[in-house]
Amino acid sequence: MLGRLNHVAIAVPDLDAAAASYRNQLGAKVSAPQALPEHGVTVVFVELANTKVELLEPLGEGSPIAAFLERNGSGGMHHICYEVDDIIAARDKLKAGGARVLGDGEPKTGAHGKPVLFLHPKDFQGTLVELEQT
Repeated sequence: MLGRLNHVAIAVPDLDAAAASYRNQLGAKVSAPQALPEHGVTVVFVELANTKVELLEPLGEGSPIAAFLERNGSGGMHHICYEVDDIIAARDKLKAGGARVLGDGEPKTGAHGKPVLFLHPKDFQGTLVELEQT
């Protein structure tokens, strides 16, 4: 079911400073910021040869990233994203096996313009998992 690793997401309290660190200190190519109101975040992507790192900061007071940063003031790994060929088939198989899909269970459009779902971290060794349809 799983395809390749799409990205690792890191929540940060200051997106501009984090992007500058990756760009200036590590020499990475960093995308322009993209606001995703449906997810309550603003993101940039650090482009790597084999995957991406997503840096995300809260967008608005109700952002789930704001709550994460309250517990982890300097930021940290928020989730890992895997690619799947068919997100509905993956969702249905996971739910049939007892995994919990967050939200209403219906895919939302992610930062890459593709359908995404999030899986409960308690079902995956404490890690929030995002699935993105390729």
